[in-house]
Amino acid sequence: MYKDKILLITGGTGSFGNAILKRFINTELKEIRIFSRDEKKQDDMRRYYNNSKIKYYIGDVRDYDSINQAVVGVDFIFHAAALKQVPSCEFFPGQAVKTNILGSENAANAAIANGVSRFVALSTDKAVYPVNAMGISKAMMEKIIIASSRITKSTIFCCTRYGNVMASRGSVIPLFIKQAKENKTITVTDPAMTRYIMSLEESVDLVLFAFENANSGDIFIQKAPAARIGDIAKAIIDIFNSKSRIGVIGTRHGEKLYETLLSREEMVKAQDMGNYYRVPPDNRDLNYDGYFVEGTIETSAREDYTSHNTRILTIPEIKSTLLKLNYVLSELKSPGYEESPYNGL
Repeated sequence: MYKDKILLITGGTGSFGNAILKRFINTELKEIRIFSRDEKKQDDMRRYYNNSKIKYYIGDVRDYDSINQAVVGVDFIFHAAALKQVPSCEFFPGQAVKTNILGSENAANAAIANGVSRFVALSTDKAVYPVNAMGISKAMMEKIIIASSRITKSTIFCCTRYGNVMASRGSVIPLFIKQAKENKTITVTDPAMTRYIMSLEESVDLVLFAFENANSGDIFIQKAPAARIGDIAKAIIDIFNSKSRIGVIGTRHGEKLYETLLSREEMVKAQDMGNYYRVPPDNRDLNYDGYFVEGTIETSAREDYTSHNTRILTIPEIKSTLLKLNYVLSELKSPGYEESPYNGL
């Protein structure tokens, strides 16, 4: 499947880009293209990997010409470029629109124009019933990708949707660890708040499962456990034998008490695939006269799949999960561990 093919990763200098690169670098892919706007991170990657199979493209998904040039000759695209920080998107929603919505449309259009075979876009649990700008922009990205799947048969478009990736950039875990090691107050927004948790490797597994099993327009979700934010803080205090106390500071802009990976409307048609759910697209067109549209008892009776009703990890289970992360193990050994996109891989 990969022999002599070319893979492009948008946002390729981020945590996911580095993880997927490590997974693919020893395959029979002919070339892996890293597309991002950060020349410093690209230079760091170039020096770290020192591999002629990897090609670097400076550009921005907001600029169609730059992404279109990078897609020439490409067989597969993993679309990870995005603004992901909830507070940042709340204060600058126009920037979320330009990157997460218009940038995704540019990437999809470039894929169609260049005959890309498969296109996997990375989404988030915050796209379901969104209340913040980041979630709204990601929900629109999903709609764009599904709409793209309807207008071409040559490119298979699909989305993956997952929750918090532990110790990735923007994760709360590095902050909690820093505070615990310095015996400072651990700043918890709401101890009862729950979040899905998964490792970076599990996020890569989800993307590869979607890549290999998708019909065009599908959304894939990995079944995942969740943890209370207060319990994560307690687990980190125990792991680092810290004297820190927990201080409740209140929710930040745009935060929800819990996240949802599947809405009840999606649960009605979701296909259980073991460790994953597949949500097939609604491929009806605008000629609705041929359909009788009415609410169903099945939809009303279904329940959303949320971080409140999935399996909630206990504090010992959270500790066990955290101690499997290279990032946490390195922090235990090192007094001053510098965050890097290569940590934890």
